[in-house]
Amino acid sequence: MHRQNFSSGAQWENIVGYSSAVKVNNIIEIKGTVAVDENNHLVGGNNAYLQTKYIIQKIEKILQSAGSSLKDVIRTRMFVTDISQWQEYGRAHGEYFGTIKPCTTMIEISKLIAPEFLIEIEATAIITE
Repeated sequence: MHRQNFSSGAQWENIVGYSSAVKVNNIIEIKGTVAVDENNHLVGGNNAYLQTKYIIQKIEKILQSAGSSLKDVIRTRMFVTDISQWQEYGRAHGEYFGTIKPCTTMIEISKLIAPEFLIEIEATAIITE
C-alpha cells in the first residue's frame, strides 16, 4: 500500500492534524473544501453559485497534483448552510459533473467554520486509467 498526503499549506493542517487530500494506491479522498484562495480570502462573496464553482476548481487542482482529474470523481458531498439555494449549488456542480455523474449528497447544516462560507465540498476519486 502506498500513501501520499497532499498539503495546501494552510496553518490549520498542522494545528488540527489533517491533509488537503490523501491518496492511497488509486483512491483519492479530498477534505471538505471551502471557497478561500491561497491568501485565505473568500472567493464568490455571498453567491452560492460562485462559491461552489471555485471550490470545484480547487478540487480539480488537487486532483491534478495527485495524477487524477474530475473524470475520476465517484462521490461528492456538499454541506450547505441554506438548502433553498440548492439550484445554484447544483448548477455549478452540474457544469463540472454533468457528464461524469458521481454519486452526490447535499446536506443542509446549521453553519460552517466561518459565517461567510455557504458551502463545503468533499470528494472521492478512483483513478481507473
